[in-house]
Amino acid sequence: MQGKINLIGHLNDGMLEAGCDEAGRGPLAGPVFAAAVILPEGFSHPLLNDSKKMTEKAREILRPVIEREAVAYAVESVSAREIDTVNILNASIAGMWRAVMRLAVKPEFLLVDGNRFWPYTRISGMEEGMSTGSPAGEGPWADRNIVLEYSRIPYQCIVKGDGKYASIAAASVLAKTYRDEYMRNLAVEYPQYGWERNMGYPTREHIEAIREYGFTPHHRMSFHVKELEPSLF
Repeated sequence: MQGKINLIGHLNDGMLEAGCDEAGRGPLAGPVFAAAVILPEGFSHPLLNDSKKMTEKAREILRPVIEREAVAYAVESVSAREIDTVNILNASIAGMWRAVMRLAVKPEFLLVDGNRFWPYTRISGMEEGMSTGSPAGEGPWADRNIVLEYSRIPYQCIVKGDGKYASIAAASVLAKTYRDEYMRNLAVEYPQYGWERNMGYPTREHIEAIREYGFTPHHRMSFHVKELEPSLF
């Protein structure tokens, strides 16, 4: 049975805070997803907790509640190819910035789950694609002026913040549910890998499927799995 926890509403009273979190750092396949959520003053829900500690049913119940009640929310992803280019830590940070830049309301402060975070412009491999003005079909992060503007937003990293702050917990729920939904849909196109069950994580089923069928364009080629390395003998 899931225990009730008391999450903190805000770090800075009177400021428009966005909680940020990601899902999918560990899988061998699929994007990493990230979400940013601004919750209204006094928001609470008995099911809200760190998404990793919640049941799938609880997350699915909470997702529409968060989407309906949030002042603003956004979910973004960073592809496997981008992960291979910038590494998974930078990709996770990039995803959170992308979600923040997609918010309908610009936050005044960011609460970030984890212990490492830095401006989008510091992510080598991302800034090369920036220009003045967003090209058609690109996100706001392709516009250097927007990126520089958002980079001035102050932030604080909160270790295990998804179990401490409501906005981070809400972001973790959205990132997790959106990514799971994406992987289930991708599994229809690639049924051999069992992604609807393993979500791209390195389970025995997934590793055996890679051995038999090889890699797909959705696999992270920069990730090394001991079981897939050739034997020396």
